[in-house]
Amino acid sequence: MHLSRRTLLASATTAALPATPPHREHLRTGFERLEADGYSLLSGQRVGVVTNPTGVTRDTEHIVDVMHRDPRVRLTAVFGPEHGFRGTAQAGGSEGRYDDPATGLPVYDTYLKSGRPLADVFTASGVDTVVFDIQDVGARFYTYIWTLYDCMEAAQLAGKRFVVLDRPNPVTGREARGPVLHKEFATFVGRQPVAQAHGMTVAELARLFNGEFLATPVPLETVRMSGWKRSGFYDASGLPWVPPSPNMPTPDTALVYSGTCMFEGTNLSEGRGTTRPFELLGAEGLDGRWAAAANEAGLPGVRFREAYFTPTFSKFQGKTVGGVQIHVTDRAAYDPVRTGIALLVTARKAWSGFAWRSDNWIDKLTGSAQVRTMIDAGAGTDEVTGAWQEELAAFQRVRKGYLLYT
Repeated sequence: MHLSRRTLLASATTAALPATPPHREHLRTGFERLEADGYSLLSGQRVGVVTNPTGVTRDTEHIVDVMHRDPRVRLTAVFGPEHGFRGTAQAGGSEGRYDDPATGLPVYDTYLKSGRPLADVFTASGVDTVVFDIQDVGARFYTYIWTLYDCMEAAQLAGKRFVVLDRPNPVTGREARGPVLHKEFATFVGRQPVAQAHGMTVAELARLFNGEFLATPVPLETVRMSGWKRSGFYDASGLPWVPPSPNMPTPDTALVYSGTCMFEGTNLSEGRGTTRPFELLGAEGLDGRWAAAANEAGLPGVRFREAYFTPTFSKFQGKTVGGVQIHVTDRAAYDPVRTGIALLVTARKAWSGFAWRSDNWIDKLTGSAQVRTMIDAGAGTDEVTGAWQEELAAFQRVRKGYLLYT
């Protein structure tokens, strides 16, 4: 990591917009502050926006629709990530290139594009400034933060400015948790050495990417929120929750996701195809013994209920499976990554059919082979989580230099 660049980059890349007046205590997003300032950061620029259905105002209007009708903004393009700009595609899909019926704007597809091919998309669009506004959920393997990274890199290659409009981390920004990605395991669910639950906002991540990981920094400006506290969960924001992806229906999903998404790397259902994805976990042959074992682990802030469900798609489609439902009882005490590890450990003991996905996807999700090999060797929750503490502490030290909020 290139720590020598931190002071220069961290001190120079946050846009200086007016502070929230003292009588306005509620949170204001980066977009709200940009609009209130008359879009001065975008003056004279041809603007393209990287966004999806989460890019909305507090009255649920999409920012693209708001900006398109505002004469102070020269909005000329939209860029859609996984699931698409308007959100019509399922996991692993996108909307392709089309003209948006509501605005007539050209929509370009960024999904699975990076480097020079993505830079060519920005060049072809004719924009001068790329704006990013997407709600993240706080987990390293949620792909939108790597869309951010790829777009920053591509914007630099194409000679474009980059502006990030900040939104809350819905599961707080108090601390980072979990293993840190090893570079040899880099994929679209983790490009760089970031903790599994990073505890940062997208603007803070953009600063981290620019200061530590991009070979050449992009001209970056971040429009921070006002009124956001690092200890605040999403329901404290006063903002509407728009599902960032089809299987992220509520803030409760985001709360558990950084731990239970690891079950994508197993042959158990992670609850896709149910109304409670990532909160319901199970498989054929599992029963109440798993919930009992998980509760005996004494994990803080959570209880596990024996549950049975029938996924409508994905693993075990149309079959009734047994497992657990996660009930978070104390959000402040709950550790989603530790809980996910405990559930993996107890599932392996409770069900003889437990197996990792044949492509070792778990290694891509956790960022190394360490979690898989330790659990296979019979390690317990404390031993597995203890193994990443040194690298997590190193990430915490680097992360601290890029935080925008106290």
